[in-house]
Amino acid sequence: MEERREPLGEFDEEELFEMAELFKVFGDSTRIRILYTMFDEELRVSDICEELGLTISAVSHQLRLLKQAKLVRCRREGKMMYYMLSDDHVKTIIGMAKEHIEE
Repeated sequence: MEERREPLGEFDEEELFEMAELFKVFGDSTRIRILYTMFDEELRVSDICEELGLTISAVSHQLRLLKQAKLVRCRREGKMMYYMLSDDHVKTIIGMAKEHIEE
């Protein structure tokens, strides 16, 4: 008989909390749309606004949350800020979610 693994034995409470917080960030369709616009390029806030038909205020607010969750990073070029996905893990998470809902 196989020994059963303790449920969630690999994760401590802090890690579980952090994962739940990460999934909360993905729980907003506007944030998903913003992330998706940055799949292949870095963009300015105004580029995102134009592409998604959102206000600067709305996009800036969402980008702040995405940055806090370490899903987005930015770089400054003169007075302009350019936003991009933090790494390929973000693409992977969104891609896997898309595959899951298409099953």
